Order: sequence, then structure tokens, then C-alpha cells
Amino acid sequence: MAKYDHGRGKRGPYFEGWYLKHRTREGEALALIPACHMDPAGRRGASLQVLSDQQSWWLAYPGTEFHAAEQVFRVRLGESLFTGQGMRLHVEREGLSLHGTVRYGPFTPLRSDIMGPFRFLPGMECAHGVLSMGHPLEGSVTLNGKRMDFSGGTGYMETDRGRSFPGAYLWTQCVWQESALNSLMLSVAAIPLAGIQFTGCICAVVYGGKEYRLATYRGARAEQWRGSGAVIRQGKYRLTAELLEGRGCPLRAPAEGVMGRTVHESLRAVVRYRFWEGETLLFDHTDRGAGFEYAEI
Repeated sequence: MAKYDHGRGKRGPYFEGWYLKHRTREGEALALIPACHMDPAGRRGASLQVLSDQQSWWLAYPGTEFHAAEQVFRVRLGESLFTGQGMRLHVEREGLSLHGTVRYGPFTPLRSDIMGPFRFLPGMECAHGVLSMGHPLEGSVTLNGKRMDFSGGTGYMETDRGRSFPGAYLWTQCVWQESALNSLMLSVAAIPLAGIQFTGCICAVVYGGKEYRLATYRGARAEQWRGSGAVIRQGKYRLTAELLEGRGCPLRAPAEGVMGRTVHESLRAVVRYRFWEGETLLFDHTDRGAGFEYAEI
């Protein structure tokens, strides 16, 4: 069974993409999203999206220039390569010059699939995965003449696949260092399934050497979620994410396998996260390099 490239032999509509975020010690960030997609007629294509603190780029590739392994994370797109050990970039397009190599240290995987039993449900329009909640970086890239040194920085990696992104969703993510690496990802979405629609949420928190999981399949519910943040409760656990500042850059998102929808992501948002276990506040962390995205049709 494929662990990474799930699109072989599928008919459209379909998409699969990988989100690779890199952050320097000084807080600069760069995200890459290599993806393959197939429209309802079965026409295949591929793309690379590049997102910096201030700007985003969309690069289209023919489907023949996309190659992915099934059992290990290894994606080749044009002259660039993305693997579990690092990435090598060679991009020369109008308005974008991107070159360099960044090596990845050991990943911080989750104990189990973030989708839980939902991954077995047929008809889900989008499945999410987390490959690493955080990992060390070494190396640098040059973006339009500016060198970005990621040595000593941190990375994060996740993936999505299916037909379409949800019509309405919130996503946020951050990695920070205290005595150890800490990390958080949260997604809340309106999920259509079998003719009904429900609000689903998935959340993973790695803090103090412990992993916490909040998810609909474990009884979590979103008490509120909007463009300014979210409040999630599951039993004795409560998580709040409050957007304090963030300017989104445009990205393309899939709708029935076609990357024709525009959403906006802030790669360096200021978000305050608070996490309680009962009456005990486990952390109150304001991150100035958080990822934040809210979209609705």
C-alpha cells in the first residue's frame, strides 16, 4: 500500500501535495508546495508553489516532469528534488530565481495518523497527513538574489490529498524551542460526507516531550472558529488560537482536481496559543512565525 504517492492508477479528479516549511533562527520563513493534480477528464499536471514572508509564486509543470516514490518521501519536480533528508532547488522562471540545498535532521513524527479512523471513510474530499511536527535544518537557498541561511533553523512538513480542499476551513501551525522542540498544528473544516455536512477538527500538540491529540474522532469540538482564530475543547483539554497579526499571500488550492481556487496564507503570522489541561495552563505561547490560513467560499 502506498505511503506517500497515492495517485498512481487513479482517475480524476485528484490532487496530492506536500507542504514543506522552513524557518531561520532569525524568524524568516520559506514554504514550498510541490503537487500533482488531475482534472475530472483525467488530464494530469503538476505545480510548485513558493511562499515567502511577503510574496508567493505559482509554477506550472507538465505531468511528465513530476515523479514521486510510493514508499519513501521522494518527489522530483522539474530540476528540483524533495526528500525526507532535504531538498535541492533549481528554479529559473520569469520573476523567480530559487537555488540551494537544505538538509533535514531527524523528523518528529506523530504516533499515529492524524486522520485516525476517518482515513478509512470512503468519499472524503480531502485527507490530511503530518510527516514531521518539527526537524532541524542545515543549508541555505538564494531567492531572487537574497541568501536565506536555514542552518540552526526548524522545519515542518505535512501533506494533503483528495479531490478538493474544504469549502470553509481554518489551519494554523507553529514550531518553537524552549528546553525542547515544541510544535502545534490545528485544522478545522466544514466536511461534506454522504449528503450531510459536519464540522471536523484535527489537532496535534507536541509539548514538553509529550504528544497531545485533539480530534473529532476523540470527541473534540470547535466551540468557535473564524478568521480571527478558534477555540477547541476535548474533555479536560482546551486550546485557543488567536490571530493577532497576519497578512496573507495568495495560493492556489484544488477544487475537483483543478488548482483554480485562490486562498490566502500568512507564513509569518502572529498567533497566541493557549492550552489547558483542566484548570492548569500548560502553555501560553505567542508565535511571530506561525502559519495561518482561513478560507470560505
